[in-house]
This record gives sequence, C-alpha cells and structure tokens, in this order.
Amino acid sequence: MPKKDDDAKKPASETVPDQRWKLQVFYLCFYGFMTQIRPGESFITPYLLGADKNFTQAEVTNVITPVLTYSYMAMLVPIFLLTDYLRYKPVLVLQSLSHISIWLLLVLGTSVLAMQLMEFFYGITMAARIAYSSYIFSLVAPSCYQRMASYSRSAVLLGVFTSSVLGQLCVTLGGVSFLTLNYVSLGFVSFGLVLTLFLERPRRSLFFNRPEGADDRAAPAELDKMAGGDGGGGTRGWREAALCRMLREVGVLARQPQLRLWSLWWVFNSAGYYLMLYYVQILWNEIYPATDNRRVYNGGVDAASTLLGAGASFAAGYVKIRWTLWSELVIGVVTAVQAGLLLLMNTTSNIWLCYVAYVLFRGSHQFLVPIAIFQIATSLSKELCALVFGVNTFFATVLKTIITIIVADKRGLGLSVHPQFYVYFGYFTLLAVVYLLAAIGVGIRHSRNEQPAELALAKEPCQLPAEVPAQEKSPEAGTTRA
Repeated sequence: MPKKDDDAKKPASETVPDQRWKLQVFYLCFYGFMTQIRPGESFITPYLLGADKNFTQAEVTNVITPVLTYSYMAMLVPIFLLTDYLRYKPVLVLQSLSHISIWLLLVLGTSVLAMQLMEFFYGITMAARIAYSSYIFSLVAPSCYQRMASYSRSAVLLGVFTSSVLGQLCVTLGGVSFLTLNYVSLGFVSFGLVLTLFLERPRRSLFFNRPEGADDRAAPAELDKMAGGDGGGGTRGWREAALCRMLREVGVLARQPQLRLWSLWWVFNSAGYYLMLYYVQILWNEIYPATDNRRVYNGGVDAASTLLGAGASFAAGYVKIRWTLWSELVIGVVTAVQAGLLLLMNTTSNIWLCYVAYVLFRGSHQFLVPIAIFQIATSLSKELCALVFGVNTFFATVLKTIITIIVADKRGLGLSVHPQFYVYFGYFTLLAVVYLLAAIGVGIRHSRNEQPAELALAKEPCQLPAEVPAQEKSPEAGTTRA
C-alpha cells in the first residue's frame, strides 16, 4: 500500500513507533520469562508432606489439591471475559498478586484451610494465563501474530526451564531447604508484580474494545493507537451482539470433522493430562519418600519434561501427512502410549523409571498440542479461534472437575494416589480404543471412496493430469495458513 511505502521513506526520527513496538514486544517476552521464575514450584508437594508443614498424604490428595480444580473452573469464564473487557493489564496485575498470595500462604500458613486458600489463588493464576497469551495480539499487526506468539511462548518455556533447573541446583548442590526456596520464589513473584506495573495497557482487545467495523485483515498495530485517540468508540452494539453471534458460528463450525475431532481431543485428553500433573508429585513421594531433600529431583524432571515438550512441539511443525485421513490414528496411537506410560508410572517401584515415564507422557501431549492448534485455527479468524479454544478449555475444565469430585475429593470416592492413577489409566485406555475404532472407520470409508474414483480414472485416463492435483489439493488446503 502507498502508506507503507511512505513510511519506509521516513527519516529515523519518525520511526519511533516501530522501535517502540519492538521494545514493547521485548519487554513482554522478558516479563513472561521472569514471571515463570518460581524455583520452589516443583517442590510444593514434598514441602507440604515434609517436616516443614507435616500434612498427611490424605489431606494433600483428597482435601487440599482438589481445590485447585474447583477454583480454576470457577474463575475461568469470569477471567476470560474480564481479560478482554479490562484490556489485559488489570488481569495480569491480579495474576501477580495471586502469585504473591500463594507464596505468602506457603511460607506463613499452617492449616489445611490456608493451603486450600493457596490452591484457590493458584487456580486464579492458571485462569489468568489467557491475559499474557492474548496480550501480544494487541501490540502487533496481524501479519506478525504467528511470529510474535512463538516469541512469547518461547519466553515462557525458557522461564519454566530456567526456574526448574535453578530450583534443582539450589536443592541438590546448595542444600537449600524447601522453605528457603519458597522465600526465594516469593521474591521473584514480587519482582514480577513490579514488572507488571510497567506494562502498557492497550486501547483495544479482541471482543469488548473493538472500533466499529474493525476487520482482522486490516487492523492496525495497537501501538499506533496507544499514544492517543479513542480506540473504543462505537463498541456498544458490537458488545451486545458479537459474542452471541460468534457462539452461533462456533456451533456451525463444530460440524467440520477435523475441527470437531481436535476439539474433542482438546477436551478429553487435556482433562486427563492436567489431572495427572496435579497428582504426580504425590505419586513420586509415595514411590520414593525421600528423607533427604537433596535426593528429591522434581525440578530436574520438570526441566527435562519442559525441554522435551518444547522439542516435540517444534518437531510437530514438520509433520506433513494428510490429517483428514490419519488424525484419528495418530491421536489413538499417542493416547495408547500415554495409557501405557500411566500404567508404568503407577506400577513401578523405581522412581527413575517413573520420572522417565512422566517426561515421555508430557512430551507426547505437547507433540499433539501444536497440531491441534493448527487444525482448529487454520480456517478461523483470531476472534473465533480465541472463542473456540475458550469453549474447549471450559468443557475440559468441567470434565476435570467432575472426575475430581468423583475420584479424588473426600466427599466422593476419596481415592488415594495409586487407585487414582489406575482410574486415569482406564480413562486414557478408553479414549485410545475410541480413537482407534474411529481410525478404522475412517480407513474403511476412505478405501470405499477410493475404489469408485480409481474406476472412473481408469475409464478416462486422459483426465488424470487434471483431476489428481484437484483431488490432492483439498486435504492439503487446510494445512497452510497465512
């Protein structure tokens, strides 16, 4: 466009907005990195079960930990809406305050109620992650979304890896107690609150603060608007109608086979995945109740699983197959492997074997996450994409809550950790069977559809060069996105 050409010819003194845009993205990535530095996080469960707090395993398993699931479910929808309505920064401040509350309660709390309150604030921080992941979309032009999202995600993963390694080094080599490590974490999350205060608050957001008639393909970068002007004019009508309209569109989109399949994977597999994460440290403590803190390797295992997960996510971007044909089979095989890993984790008495199974389980899940994101988002606008993932996450949280009430909560079955993992093994086994049966059905339908096509091509060989590319273009068209 001519405007872009004119901008390119401007002197350096007039390119400040561009430099400011880069500075904002760098600061946001630095913020994402620093807020993940919580070296005591990998050791919360042994800290609660150890001499510092001396809670029983039944209290941690059936009374304290379930509150995290309930809090996350209760906060997910309100925070999702408030994030957009308040334009990100207030929710990020709330997240930082909640992190501070978590570690204050870990350090000072002595009762079960205090630890339940800690888990409540932990649920708030998890629900508020949407604010960071969507904030960057308000800073940059649509053409930069994919690249900037990868930067922010990489910053978070690097922060988690650094935090886990730092915690493990402090415990194993430095002989630092879990209590001291929590004080260190409290210092880092307090610094994170300071960093949050210097984030600039955008003038627009995806849903509630859009200029009238805004369009994704022509939306300007947010930093062009931050310096002045009103970016929220004429939003009342949009606010009243758009969410309902988009929810109806999501209902229509759910009829698309690939979007429906990967959304169901997101709901059912994510629920089981996070339940495993919530209770795995209790399982480790059951298998190897170490009396010497220096022999607790939770931080190193979290670092290894983060590194493998990042590598698996990266490798998934290079998998080029006909997903319309092979999706069910890939999901079924990965889910069957996860079921086997859960069984291994639950039956082995070797803590190192349990660690390895945990790392592989997380890596296999992270391998499918970017594929699911791509398959769901490839044909959606960013608003619809955000709404679809919000709906998927909500249903996954509802399912996770139902399982927690029945299986883990003392008001339900109140199972200890080993029987719980047998339940999770059965859950993933059932999912694997369903996916593999669906894969067989897809294969049978595909072979039946191929036979008439081959007969038609055999009768009209002169049309082969023209028809085959047209047939092959359809399944691959969904694998590219601008």
